[in-house]
Amino acid sequence: MLRSLSRQLLVSVMRQRWYCTSTDGETRIANILKVKFPGAIEIKVDDISGGCGAMYEVHIVADEFKGKRTVMQHRMVNEALAEEVKQMHGIRINTQPTQEKADS
Repeated sequence: MLRSLSRQLLVSVMRQRWYCTSTDGETRIANILKVKFPGAIEIKVDDISGGCGAMYEVHIVADEFKGKRTVMQHRMVNEALAEEVKQMHGIRINTQPTQEKADS
């Protein structure tokens, strides 16, 4: 019975998330990244925790990453989101310099 109730709750939460275009957290994080990386040609933020704001996936393609190793690119994103990361369970970061995006 408990398992059945938890499934129903999960499905209900997922349905609500499917009807949303983006959560407040996604919008807030995207806006911070747009300010921090004005040379970005692509910024995508997804709440991968079902809409509760505990886990995010971030994808950024920006000029600011040119000539920097992946570790440094990720550090730049972590620094930009330092306050937000404190309230998350986790974050997945995917970064690319602008030139690499144009080549692929």
